[in-house]
Amino acid sequence: MAGQSDPHLSIFSPSEVEFVAEDEIVEIVPNIRMDALNMICGDFGPFFPQIPTKVPLWLAVALKKRSKCTIRTPDWMTVDRLTQVLEAERESPREFQPLPFHYIEISKLLFDHARDDISDAYLVRSLIEDIRDVRFHKVETGLETISGRTHAVKLKNLSAMEVNIVRPFMVRTLQAFYKHDSPQMIQQADNTGSRATPVTDRVPRRDLRRR
Repeated sequence: MAGQSDPHLSIFSPSEVEFVAEDEIVEIVPNIRMDALNMICGDFGPFFPQIPTKVPLWLAVALKKRSKCTIRTPDWMTVDRLTQVLEAERESPREFQPLPFHYIEISKLLFDHARDDISDAYLVRSLIEDIRDVRFHKVETGLETISGRTHAVKLKNLSAMEVNIVRPFMVRTLQAFYKHDSPQMIQQADNTGSRATPVTDRVPRRDLRRR
């Protein structure tokens, strides 16, 4: 899809969508002892070596960059789970399999900053890319079915990045149909009005008598 390579067609840039995804919660295993961190978004910690704890993705990445933790791969980012999702996506041409709303951004951040924490990283990345391709192909196929009578489009289980790319195409397509149909509707209304039979007074008239 064109929107994958052209961020100008999307409402938000990929980096902006990724920024929102950084608030997603992930699990880390610290290798240091540290007091709790009191943030505006919440309190996280205290941290103890080898004791798993949950933190926002942005904090996990920051600690990982300083070699203060390892990031546990989410349950859905395993080879077995992704293989099941890919097979189900291919078998259901009209349905999208449930995945985390930010699965694309989360996987990208983990591959960029915690690749060594991902088992079978190469295969996992390949499966995620295949899933993305299949899902985008479904979206493109769905766009081809839009007609002038389409008032809304419902796509269940799309991710944030997919919605961001698809939404502008949907809006522009529907607006084009409405713009194209409006003159016809107006002309049709005018023609209907011109063909309307005028109402006449069919009551027989009586001659007025002179007094």
